[in-house]
Amino acid sequence: MKKFISALLIILCNTAGAWAQEQVAKTKEVAFKAGEQITYKLRYGFLSAAETVIKVEDSPLKFEGRPVLHINAQAKTLGTFNFLFNVRNEYHSYIDPATLLPYYYWENRKEAKYRHTDKVTFDRQKNIITADKGQFSFKGDVFDFLSCYYYARNIDITGLKVGDVLTLRYFLEDGIHPLTITYLGKEQTKCNLGTFNCLKFSPTIIPGRIFKKNSKLYLWITDDKNRIPVKANVEIVVGSLTMDLTQASGLKYPLNPVKK
Repeated sequence: MKKFISALLIILCNTAGAWAQEQVAKTKEVAFKAGEQITYKLRYGFLSAAETVIKVEDSPLKFEGRPVLHINAQAKTLGTFNFLFNVRNEYHSYIDPATLLPYYYWENRKEAKYRHTDKVTFDRQKNIITADKGQFSFKGDVFDFLSCYYYARNIDITGLKVGDVLTLRYFLEDGIHPLTITYLGKEQTKCNLGTFNCLKFSPTIIPGRIFKKNSKLYLWITDDKNRIPVKANVEIVVGSLTMDLTQASGLKYPLNPVKK
């Protein structure tokens, strides 16, 4: 059960940013602003299993003398799943409002009896990441998963073709990890807030005790200026997991569902 709930939270917290491609240019206009708040829920069949709330806020802190935006996410299990494997996780990223690259990231995870914290500093002049487990050198753009999500929403995808494989790099705990994502085209999909015109992607997943050998993870992102993930779905050994957008406020642009 612990592995099952962990899989739920991985999908809820990490797939939202899983489609960046560092070789593609960033759009000139930023797709979000301070004050934005979005909420996702994960369902196992008909059961609500977990929820994440992500906020963008102005911060009084400065890094390298520059103002930053503070992105924070709170993830928790719901209902019956609290008794099976209670989770209360929080994640924080401080990003440059112009480049959208992170300066600092920290997390505090409480998963049943398990406890984990990490503090990560990105030194882009020396190309060194300093975390609780040591220092790690890097080249190019590397993100934590929160800053990756918000950077990805600003990727210029005008030249993207069906079948193109994108790659991102993110730092987590003990190193820099790659993730590949395949673009599948445009498709309408329905979430709790309505039906939206979307861009569809398929991030890679690793088969194991939770996922089937041929399991596919699908992710739908609004085909508008917001570029908000509205839904994700993956088959597991028994049943399937679905992530839905359930709340969105403070958006820079109107969220326009398809009118029927």
